[in-house]
Amino acid sequence: MDAAQERARRRGGVSRWFPLLLGVALAVALTFLVLPIVAIFVDTGPGRLIDSLGDPSATDALALSLETTTIAIAIVVLVGTPAAYLLATRRFRGRELVVTLVELPLVLPPAVAGIGLLAALGPRGLLGGALGGAHIQLVLQTAGVVVALVFVAAPFHLRQAQTAFAAVDPRWREASRTLGASEARTFLRIAIPAAMPGLVAGIALAWGRALGEFGATLMFAGSFRGITQTVPLAIYDRFATDFDGALALSAILVAVSAALLLSVKLLGRDALR
Repeated sequence: MDAAQERARRRGGVSRWFPLLLGVALAVALTFLVLPIVAIFVDTGPGRLIDSLGDPSATDALALSLETTTIAIAIVVLVGTPAAYLLATRRFRGRELVVTLVELPLVLPPAVAGIGLLAALGPRGLLGGALGGAHIQLVLQTAGVVVALVFVAAPFHLRQAQTAFAAVDPRWREASRTLGASEARTFLRIAIPAAMPGLVAGIALAWGRALGEFGATLMFAGSFRGITQTVPLAIYDRFATDFDGALALSAILVAVSAALLLSVKLLGRDALR
């Protein structure tokens, strides 16, 4: 057997076992990631779920989570989308530093995020005096929950949106400007539709992060029923004394999160048609 035939034989062997390796890797990852979620629903009977939905504290937490995350995501999209567009289409001195600072909350521990919000926006924080003078109170208030959610969720949308805008062919923007469209019109009519799949992915990631936020919210806004106690905080509150109740509320949060994320993706797909 000559060298060429030997190389062909080896390539053939690799081509046979490598797809199998890929399949095994996917199966392991899928099992590890899905098994805990499946276990929640296996251990939570339909009756317990119904009882949990009838609990006023659970419905208050769920309503607060939906309200605050919706407001937070609206703020993230309205502010973060144009900010991501600027970072994706401009080159300026210090840009990498700005991008790093924008993405820094992604790697901050929740406790550090909460402490940072208190140090910046608390009564004795950097902006505490200005907020107090304007009669704006965030700590231990529903508004504080929104602030915490925006802080932890915004980088997910900003990062994804920046990547999506950077992938848009710059010649499309140039052609739009050449035809007389303003930069704002080009942004709205060309860049956003072209980057829509990435923007939708960013919204989904940010919304999922906001729904699951726990640490920063607890430290900055506290956990008061009907005011700042979101579903993750309600789960933690029940964990020590009512594990079944915490499990049922966890199942509800998983279902709501999945429904919201799926809806965002479907709406994004329909917008592209």
